[in-house]
Amino acid sequence: MKVVVGMSGGIDSSVTAYLLKKAGHEVIGVTMILWSERSGLKGKSARGNFCFSQDKTEDIIKIKEICKKIGIEHLVLNLSQSFEDSVLRNFKDEYMGGRTPNPCVWCNPTIKFGAFWDEIKNQGIEFDAFATGHYARIDKINGRYCLRQGKDPKKDQSYFLYRLSQEQLSHILFPLGESVKTDVRKIDTQMGFHPEEQKESQDFFDGDYAELLNQEDEEGDIVDVHGKKLGVHHGIFHYTIGQRRRLGVSSNRPLYVVELDPEKNRVIVGYEENTYQTVVKANNCVWGSRLDFPTTGLSAKIRSTGQPIPASVVKEADGSITATFSQKVKAATNGQSLVVYEGDTIVAGGIISSSF
Repeated sequence: MKVVVGMSGGIDSSVTAYLLKKAGHEVIGVTMILWSERSGLKGKSARGNFCFSQDKTEDIIKIKEICKKIGIEHLVLNLSQSFEDSVLRNFKDEYMGGRTPNPCVWCNPTIKFGAFWDEIKNQGIEFDAFATGHYARIDKINGRYCLRQGKDPKKDQSYFLYRLSQEQLSHILFPLGESVKTDVRKIDTQMGFHPEEQKESQDFFDGDYAELLNQEDEEGDIVDVHGKKLGVHHGIFHYTIGQRRRLGVSSNRPLYVVELDPEKNRVIVGYEENTYQTVVKANNCVWGSRLDFPTTGLSAKIRSTGQPIPASVVKEADGSITATFSQKVKAATNGQSLVVYEGDTIVAGGIISSSF
């Protein structure tokens, strides 16, 4: 089988390419460039493990060396315009609307498993499957492709991938889904791809997310949950729900951001108890293993970290979903994702729109 592997230069994608080659597949490594020289945007990271990095020259040299060791071809494709048109535009629209998006959740279906595929084919490269180093598993249940959590609970990345379509899932391979990170590191070290002290891949951008907005600061009020003015902020896009540090206001108890109000340009703060919710609603939903919800056996996550929490979930008439958790969850954030699991399998997910 001919397999294209998305090569970031990290441990996981390198071992993925190696394992597929070892299994007898015809493998091609491909790296995508996402940075564009936009006016007003300066990257702090000249190099390093960042997807959206200004200079990937050293990374690409290392990737080509790894591909040479494995014995596979390597190509570099520029996806900067597509990334800007979809991911960065959505990123800015969400932040300016008082929401906090997850760029990886949006990038996976639109770029990494979308525009990237298209550009590979535009280069005249035909392939049977596309593989990455994600820790997740793909199964087929009741005629539908679905995502399952990776075997390593500390590395599971199914949350970031829940928006992949049936068509996309039908052509994807996740060779590390059944692996644990310690074993993957051992293979990487044995093959000499990276030094033993190699750090994990980091966030997608080296710097404050607000830098990506290319937006001038705009002063507004910081108020408490009763509307009392406590201070001044310099743009709601500098804040996110649940934030405690760098609020610029003082109190006899720690304060947290509990709401962002773009219409009135206000940051609303409260005490820790104001950050907890039991009901979380989401729209712009996608479906995984099934097109409805069972009455029992469900759990859900409102962020990538942590384990799913038991919840009852219903599909509303407008296609949105509502999850009622068995215990309070902290700082459900508009713009982040609500992902629903049945056991270790994703049933559905959507973008959080409200919570209480």
